Amino acid sequence: MGSIYKEYWNRDKIREHYNFTKGDGGEAAAPSRWVGSVLIVVLCCFIVLENLLVLVSICRNKRLHLAMYIFIGNLAASDLLAGAAFMANTLLSGSTTFSLTPVQWFVREGTAFATLAASVFSLLAIAIERHVAITKVKVYSSDKSCRMVLLIGACWVIAGAVGSLPIMGWNCISDLGDCSTVLPLYSKRYVLFVTTIFTLILMAIVGLYTRIYCIVRSSHAEIASAQTLALLKTVTIVLGAFIVCWLPAFIILLMDASCPVRACRVLYSANYFFAFATLNSAANPVIYMLRSKDMRGEFLRVLCCCGRARGRGQPPGRAGVPLRTSSSLDRAPAGPATELPTAPLTRECTTSV
Repeated sequence: MGSIYKEYWNRDKIREHYNFTKGDGGEAAAPSRWVGSVLIVVLCCFIVLENLLVLVSICRNKRLHLAMYIFIGNLAASDLLAGAAFMANTLLSGSTTFSLTPVQWFVREGTAFATLAASVFSLLAIAIERHVAITKVKVYSSDKSCRMVLLIGACWVIAGAVGSLPIMGWNCISDLGDCSTVLPLYSKRYVLFVTTIFTLILMAIVGLYTRIYCIVRSSHAEIASAQTLALLKTVTIVLGAFIVCWLPAFIILLMDASCPVRACRVLYSANYFFAFATLNSAANPVIYMLRSKDMRGEFLRVLCCCGRARGRGQPPGRAGVPLRTSSSLDRAPAGPATELPTAPLTRECTTSV
């Protein structure tokens, strides 16, 4: 085992594994590859900015400091890091790959795997929270902060563990025959393990939302009014986006785990399938934030504040007249000392997604 870790600093191992799995020029810098890399970097920048705006919107509005929005903030944080990690991965690919040591290569790939896994686990956490909210199980009571911290912490701990398994020894650095074509220093068994984990998560999300659908349509008549249509529409969008974005990557990983070396040429274009999977990180804020009236209003309010601050030189926190939204809080009657209602806030925040 000690000899394996000594190879972590041998740069020749990178070229040896790439030549074995991809052949000469497997990471060649073709013009089409540069165009694809530029597009991926632009996409990642959009993901970072989009999810940063979500985090800012949640942090600056105390009305959004509720359980559901905290989970959405966690999802936005994981998606933001996923976009940054995939952008760094793209910039360090191509000919730059052969200047890396194996340990640097493991960090490059492991970080991308961990952040994407954290995004997937955050989706599962949101599905669990939605199920809890619909079934009205009182888990967010006096110890709600502890429960949320444990659930969110578990997302990151498990994601970090999944991403760090190769650098801890589950790799093929001493066994070329077990090497992945897509990720030449990763073991095919590890690739199959990750694919299995993600598939199980997908099945769990489908199961949770199926149960939510059944509850809304049958037993809970009091929540089967205006909430029903919005909830079912959101579920359809969530599951559709997740499956559409991740299914091609799952298929590529399954092919990688089963195909002999150099037998499946499509595996040489796997980066584009992973870039497509990253679109899920861009879609998540649209699905989970813009489906909420309060989040949509705050999202636009932040943009409005930034625009007015640049145009008039005002501080960001004093942007003039508040932006009108469809939220019940913004529809409160005007008066000399009108107090904002609290009951509609709780109701809307728990049923808008």
